[in-house]
Amino acid sequence: MIKRAIEPYVRKLAKEFSVVSIMGPRQTGKTTLAKSIFYNYEYVNLEDPNVRRAAEYDGATFLKNHPAPLVIDEAQYVPELLSHIQVIVDEMPKRKGLYVITGSHQPRLREGLAQSLAGRVGICHLLPLSLAELKNSGNALDDRDDLLYKGLMPRIYDERIDPMDLYANYVATYLERDVSQIVQLRDRRQFGLFLRLLAGRVGQMLKYDALAGDVGVSAVTIKSWVSVLEASYVAFTVPCYYRNYGKRFVKAPKLYFCDTGLVCYLLGIRGPEVVARDPALGHIFENLVMLEAFKARFAKGLPPDIYFIRDQKGREVDLVVETGRDLGLYEVKSARTYSADFAANLKAVRSYIPEVSKIGVVYSGKNLLGGEVDYLNFTEVGSVFA
Repeated sequence: MIKRAIEPYVRKLAKEFSVVSIMGPRQTGKTTLAKSIFYNYEYVNLEDPNVRRAAEYDGATFLKNHPAPLVIDEAQYVPELLSHIQVIVDEMPKRKGLYVITGSHQPRLREGLAQSLAGRVGICHLLPLSLAELKNSGNALDDRDDLLYKGLMPRIYDERIDPMDLYANYVATYLERDVSQIVQLRDRRQFGLFLRLLAGRVGQMLKYDALAGDVGVSAVTIKSWVSVLEASYVAFTVPCYYRNYGKRFVKAPKLYFCDTGLVCYLLGIRGPEVVARDPALGHIFENLVMLEAFKARFAKGLPPDIYFIRDQKGREVDLVVETGRDLGLYEVKSARTYSADFAANLKAVRSYIPEVSKIGVVYSGKNLLGGEVDYLNFTEVGSVFA
């Protein structure tokens, strides 16, 4: 098992809250993490039909038969169970770490947590492996295109599963089970087309009307589907930075997927040797770097506070990280060779935002540090975002 950077934060939450919730996409290691940290807890999986029926039939009796401390996997299947957990934890307010809940479908689980366990639950978010986690496990990070193609799902490295087999199953399962439990799909093929077209727009500003025209549905439907992807942690949107500069910047968000391997699968990229030749290389690489920022923040329990900038003159900064009142601006380039031109937009935008404390370029070349602009190799950037 690959050691996860978020583990200390999960342990901290278990000392502070009666309930700990581990949220994230499917197959990112939530169950493995919970079982590893809370190895002495009883474990139940609500994805098991028999277990689920028992929990649905009589939640109070189910929890009596499975007393705390307890790990409840895939809790979104029986969200009403959270009300019974509330009763139990309220009877033992000084006991911490009684329940550990994992889930992939954020909407139902989030609603249940907000309604029943507000103030009683500590929530953490587990994404696929970070580059630092992969490196610390003994895996080489020297092949950019191989990393982009494989993605960073733990099973690819723990079990040596072929990436395309994993993502083919991932998409099929997601279409056939997860999405259908959140929305009613009239045409799954149409939703599949939507996913592929969305992958082609990764790292770009999201234009709902244009995407709706290509898919053949309304913009309202597209917004609904994007919300479903976000709710299930399959994709996420990044807003444009707006603090005090709203009129200067555009408003549309940018979209990224939870893993570059999934992007490559949806785009029909079938080998690492194809990645470098694909027109989407720059955007796929940007997706990887953006994920590293999210993973670094989540691992320490920090809010994402991640944005991009595009002003009215078309100058764009790919990644903005806000820490307190300070801003870090980063341009993302897939190139392996240094160019001073990479920092042009960073310097232009910095000139009118006084909160900027650092600027840097993330690329595939060697670290060049200590100057006006830091040039950072992408395999080492996680530490600068937290």
